[in-house]
Amino acid sequence: MKVIVCGAGQVGFNIARHLALENNDVTVVDQDPELVRRISDTLDAQGVVGYASNPDVLERAGIADADMIIAVTYADEVNMVACQVAHSLFDVPTKIARVRQQSYLQPIYANLFSRDHMPIDVIISPEIEVARAVTRRLQVPGAFEMIPLVNGKVKLIGVRCEETCPLINTPLRQLTQLFPDLNIVIVGLMRDSKPMVPTGDDHMVPGDEVYFVVDSEQVTRAMAAFGHEEREARRLLIFGGGNIGLFLAQAIEKEHDWVKAKIIEAGKERAEQISGMLENTMVINGDVLDPEILEEANISQTETVVAVTNNDETNILASLLAKRYGCKRAITLINTGTYEPLISSLGIDVVVSPRNITVSTILQYVRRGRIHSVHTLREGFGELIEAEALETSELVGKPLKEVNLPPGVLLGAIVRDGEMICPRGSTVVQAEDRVVLFAAEDVIRQVEKMFSVQLEYF
Repeated sequence: MKVIVCGAGQVGFNIARHLALENNDVTVVDQDPELVRRISDTLDAQGVVGYASNPDVLERAGIADADMIIAVTYADEVNMVACQVAHSLFDVPTKIARVRQQSYLQPIYANLFSRDHMPIDVIISPEIEVARAVTRRLQVPGAFEMIPLVNGKVKLIGVRCEETCPLINTPLRQLTQLFPDLNIVIVGLMRDSKPMVPTGDDHMVPGDEVYFVVDSEQVTRAMAAFGHEEREARRLLIFGGGNIGLFLAQAIEKEHDWVKAKIIEAGKERAEQISGMLENTMVINGDVLDPEILEEANISQTETVVAVTNNDETNILASLLAKRYGCKRAITLINTGTYEPLISSLGIDVVVSPRNITVSTILQYVRRGRIHSVHTLREGFGELIEAEALETSELVGKPLKEVNLPPGVLLGAIVRDGEMICPRGSTVVQAEDRVVLFAAEDVIRQVEKMFSVQLEYF
């Protein structure tokens, strides 16, 4: 597949890296020669210097025979025009654009992106995606990650193993004997910032970050097995009243009306503006690093803080201050990847990365075959993939112990007729089953082939 990526920033670079690893023909366009040189030097991809919305620049990038354009420059207007040019002049089949400015995305203007006006197939709003990701993490206290799969029947949960975790030093193959009726599969471990695809002989140690797939109806039991029995937050404090903070507060008012939320926003005008847009959320105008403001917000009685200002350092310091003053849990937005390895040692509970969330969302629309969703778990680790098993797939029709899965692939769940089946050696996958699996980064292309529609199928 030939893909043109417009924008060589963090998101554009990571999308290009994923696509290039899977043997796609990737060309990245950016006006910054240094960023383009970095692409050419470090990735198996072409780089073109120029404005991504200019037809001659796109033509130089090879858009005439491209299958897809992904526009993720810093300017919404450039992204939108690049997609328009790709459609009107070059008839590119699939057009994806990142659009940050919320005025473009209001429901009353939905017709703007129709085929007759500005034909963009997929619009990604990072602020909305991040607010959704934070809301998901609030639903499972004690988890640093939560992704619903197969229409909510299955969930991927990420938890940190504390010293008190009852399962530490237990070989993973014994979990089935310990919990025979618990549908849970551990699909990944992070130990000392190094990823591991676990085998049955591996065991967890304190400090490990564990990813597991579990039946949605058994999440509470699974969390208890890992020693996490925290209650859902009823008092929530949001640092930052930008778009993410506002969307988060609106989602909580709509879906979790028993939660009492407050926002601290530094800008007086912005504080007044969002106060008028929210019904039950108190908005405090002040500095999130000011102890008096934190006291006014009753930080010591707050169960969870969510730091989503537009400054990483402010988010980190405000989260640490909040925990020092008695807040139990901190969810922190961090854009800079270099900070991520430091976070768990500082005591911050959950890190939210807009870059990873945006890349995961875009990759869902790039996959071929019957792949329904893709979620990047960690940079350079791998992906959680939800796919439909086809009759022609080598997975179908024989016990899993006889299927030659590539190293680095772990089946987490099979969903058939709305019921989760925990994969065992004797389990037989049937056509049309939904399969949830983890794939290490270097075998994603092979997994994609397993779920692609073969020509002989027709």
